Amino acid sequence: MNLEEQINADIKIAMLAREASKLEALRAIKAAILMLKTSSEGSAPDAELKALLKMVKQRKETAIIYTEQNRQDMADVELAQATIIEQYLPKQLTEEEIKTELQALIAQVGAKSIADLGKVMGVATKTFAGRADGKIVSGLVKTLLA
Repeated sequence: MNLEEQINADIKIAMLAREASKLEALRAIKAAILMLKTSSEGSAPDAELKALLKMVKQRKETAIIYTEQNRQDMADVELAQATIIEQYLPKQLTEEEIKTELQALIAQVGAKSIADLGKVMGVATKTFAGRADGKIVSGLVKTLLA
């Protein structure tokens, strides 16, 4: 079952269970998938993954803004939606797991210094796609190459 079929099935379940917040998040995912279908990227699994990651990131950033403006009620809604969307993403790696894989990548690429950052990040971006936050990966690569 692909992502679109899974989302459609989950929408039906959420509608029957009258779960409004879950339904809203699922409809947002469905809208993103439909937008991908009509775009030049198509609805390839990696494009869907990128779209879901972007949605989670946007909701978390919005929640931070709401929290800063003392609107915890709105922040809670955004965080709840982010949590629902994250369920459709692959399991996220811990920092230790990322660090271990990065050390192997650095050895594989033959990087010696911070000057090789671009080479390592090119491979790391593809390796960790959807499994780790790019900021964390970038920070760890810089630390390991320094």
